[in-house]
Amino acid sequence: MNQSNHLKTFLPVGLAALVLFLYAFTFVVREYEVAIKLRLGEIISDDYRAGIHFKIPILNQIKIFDRRIQTLDSQPERFLTIEKKDVIVDSYAKWRIANAAQFYRSTGGISARTSRLLSERINTSLRDEFGKRTIQEVVSDDRLALMDILTKEVNANASDLGVEVIDIRVKKIDLPPEVSESVYQRMRAERERVARDLRAKGGEAAERIRADADRQRTVTVAEAYKESEVIRGEGDASATEIYAAAFNQDPSFYSFYRSLNAYRITFGKGGDMMVLEPDSEFFRFFRESSGQP
Repeated sequence: MNQSNHLKTFLPVGLAALVLFLYAFTFVVREYEVAIKLRLGEIISDDYRAGIHFKIPILNQIKIFDRRIQTLDSQPERFLTIEKKDVIVDSYAKWRIANAAQFYRSTGGISARTSRLLSERINTSLRDEFGKRTIQEVVSDDRLALMDILTKEVNANASDLGVEVIDIRVKKIDLPPEVSESVYQRMRAERERVARDLRAKGGEAAERIRADADRQRTVTVAEAYKESEVIRGEGDASATEIYAAAFNQDPSFYSFYRSLNAYRITFGKGGDMMVLEPDSEFFRFFRESSGQP
C-alpha cells in the first residue's frame, strides 16, 4: 500500500521533471525555420532543419529564423538616368535566408538591420543600372531584362549577408513634376514632327497622284480627239464620195438641188438685202423657170 502511495506521489513529479528536462535540453525547429546554436556567443552549429534537437541550458543559445521567402518593400527612391533626368522608382524584392550562420554574423538576426543593408545594395544596383539608360529605355519593354540584371547583381552583392535575392521588381516609375513637363513637351514636339512628316508625305503622294490623273486625262482626251477627227475625216470622205457618185449620175439635177438649198438658206432668214446683177448665175434657175434666156 505504501509502495502504491509513493508511486502516485513521485509519478507527477517525474513527469514534471521529464517535461522540464525536455524544455531545458531540447529545442524544436519547424519546417519553415532554420536555426543556429551558439556557445557563449560563438556559433558552433548552424542550419538546423525541422525536428527536435538537443542543447545545454545556459551554455548554449539557440537562434531560430524564418527561412520562407520574405518581401522587402522599399520606399520610393530618386535616381538619375543617363540623360541626367530624375526618376522616382518604387520597387520591391523577394529574398530568403541562404546561410543562417552568415546571416546572423552580418545582421544579428535583426529584421530592421537586414532590411536596411539589403535596401542599400538594391538602391546601389538600381542607381548604377538606371544611370546607364534613358527614360524611354527604363519604361519600355526592356524593363524586364533590366529586372533580371538587377536580380543577379543584388544577389551577388548580398551574398555576404547570407541571403538569396530571388527577384526584384519595379512597381512604378514616376517623373518629378519638372521632368514630367519637359518630357511631355519633348514628346509633344516629337509627335508634331512626325505628324508634319506624315502630312508632307501625304501631300507629296497626293500631288503625284493628281499629276498622274491629269496626265492620264490629257492623254485620254487627246486620244479621243484624235480618234474623233479620224472618224470625222472618214465620214467626210465617205460623204464626199457619195456626193460625187450622186453628182455623176445626174449632174443637172444635183446642180438644181444645190441651188434650191442655197435659195432656202439665203431667203429663209428674211430681212436680208442682196445686191446682185439680174443676169447673175445665182438666179439662173429663176430665169429658166420664167422662160428668159
